[in-house]
Amino acid sequence: MGQRRAFIGSFTAAGGPGVLVAAVDDDSGALTALGAADDVPDPSYLALAADGNTLYAVSETAAGAVAAYSVTGDKPELAGPPVPVGGSGPTHVGLFAGHVLTANYGSGSVTTVPVRADGTLATAASHVFQHTGSGPHPARQRVPHAHQVQPDPSGRWVVCVDLGTDSVRVAALRDGGLVAHRETALRPGCGPRHLAFHPAGSYAYVLNELAPTVTVCRWDAAEGFLTPLRETPVLQGAPDADAYPSGIVASPDGRFVWTATRGQDVVSVLAVDDAGATLRLVATVPCGGHWPRALAASDGFLYVANERSGDVTWFALDPDTGIPRRTGAIEVPAASCVVLG
Repeated sequence: MGQRRAFIGSFTAAGGPGVLVAAVDDDSGALTALGAADDVPDPSYLALAADGNTLYAVSETAAGAVAAYSVTGDKPELAGPPVPVGGSGPTHVGLFAGHVLTANYGSGSVTTVPVRADGTLATAASHVFQHTGSGPHPARQRVPHAHQVQPDPSGRWVVCVDLGTDSVRVAALRDGGLVAHRETALRPGCGPRHLAFHPAGSYAYVLNELAPTVTVCRWDAAEGFLTPLRETPVLQGAPDADAYPSGIVASPDGRFVWTATRGQDVVSVLAVDDAGATLRLVATVPCGGHWPRALAASDGFLYVANERSGDVTWFALDPDTGIPRRTGAIEVPAASCVVLG
C-alpha cells in the first residue's frame, strides 16, 4: 500500500492554491505538501471516491460547478471540464449511488450529477432538488441555504442540512434525481450547518451555526427518520458575539465528537455517552490558527483547516480524554477543507 495522503481544498480568490495533495506520516500525523492544482476557482469542499483514485471538488462561486480530479499521482489532474450545478455557491459535495451531490448554499438546492464508470462526471447535472422555507433570523434565514449533503451510514438515504430553514431533509434517489422523503424541523433560529453520524449509525449530531450547540438526533435507517432529542452547547460560556460554529466530526471509535467554532478560534471536545444518545462538553482548546472552517479525524490525530491564518494544523489526540494537543502545521493559504485518503 502506498503512503496515505490528505486532500486540502482552499479559496483561490483569497490566495489559496486550489486543491492540494499532501503526504500523511502515520506515526506523527504530519502533512507534507506534494502538489496542487488551481484549475477550478474556489474548490472549497472535497469528496474522495471509495477507490481513492478520483477526487471531487465544488467550485464555490456564484455560477456554481463541480469537478473531478484524478489523484493517482502527487498532483491533482483535472478529469474533464467542470460541470455546472444549476445552483449558486455550492458549499459541500457528497457521493451516493453512482452520483455526485452538491449542496448549493446560495440557491438553497441540492444538485445530482451522474458519475461514469471511470470516475469522471457526466457532461450535465441530472436533477436539481430545490428546498423551500425560511427561518426567523432576519439576515441569514430569509430563504433556504442548503449547507451539506451526504449519504446516511446505511447507504439508503441522502441527508441534506439546510441552515436557512432550520431543518434536515431526507431524500431518496430515483431515476437520477432526489425525491423528498421526510423533513425534520429543528429549533427555530438554530441554523443547522453540518451533520456527523455516530459510527454505529443510530445517532446523528447536527452542528448549529446560529447557536453554538449540537442537536443530538436519533436516526432510524429503516424508516429514514431523524428525531431530535436534545441540544448540547459546544462552548463553555455564552459568547459575546456570533460564534459561527463550522465543522463537526466523530471519532472512528465513536467515543468522541469534535467541533470547530470560528468566532472563538477553538476546537471543542464532546464525550459520547449512553451509546451515542448523549454528548457531554469536556473541553475547548485553541484551534492552532484563525477561523477554523473544517475538521478531519483519523485514529489518533485531528486536522483543522484554519482559513484566515492559512494553515492546516494537526493534533495528537489523548486516547482517554479525546483532548487534542497541537503537534504541527502546514501552510495552506485560505484553507477550507481536509479529506483523508
